[in-house]
Amino acid sequence: MEQLIISVGREFGSGGHVIAEALSKKFNIPLYDDNLITELADKLGLSADVIEKYNERPKHRIVSRTVRGYSNSIEEHIAQMQFDILKKKASEGESFVVVGRCAETVLKDYPSLISLFILADKDVKAERIMKIKDISKEKAEALMEKKDKKRKYYHNSYCAGKWGDSRNYDLCVNSSRLGIERTVDFIESYIKERIK
Repeated sequence: MEQLIISVGREFGSGGHVIAEALSKKFNIPLYDDNLITELADKLGLSADVIEKYNERPKHRIVSRTVRGYSNSIEEHIAQMQFDILKKKASEGESFVVVGRCAETVLKDYPSLISLFILADKDVKAERIMKIKDISKEKAEALMEKKDKKRKYYHNSYCAGKWGDSRNYDLCVNSSRLGIERTVDFIESYIKERIK
């Protein structure tokens, strides 16, 4: 198989991560998400917990400064190092699935990239979160709002294109329509058509 890079952006509760895992298995390629933190921590000789504190966070506008192209923001450095790891893997010809991390923008110059955004209806997402986290509907909806706000803010801090804007992705899919398994099947057939 020639190189295949699949980026998966997702709303919280949409099943995007489960879909990414399934695509990783179907195409027999590695999945990168939180394991990038471990890889980065190993590279820097730090604990993954230290890196995790700054992971997928935008830089603080009040305390961060950039002088002559150099930033003092730890959050920005952590983000950039993850972007660099992804670019290195892509430039070396590795095939992989990556969840989040602005990958649809960071890797947009690679012709092997197929970028996806997974969304879902609010009630379906809330029900899924309630089941997984064993929490009330109110708490699930509050968590959805908090997580998506954080993802949007992080993404939009590092990318010109807006998080979830369909123009920035090859395919946007509402996983509520077909359910997770059939959504995976649909995306798999789309990817197979693209790589023919």
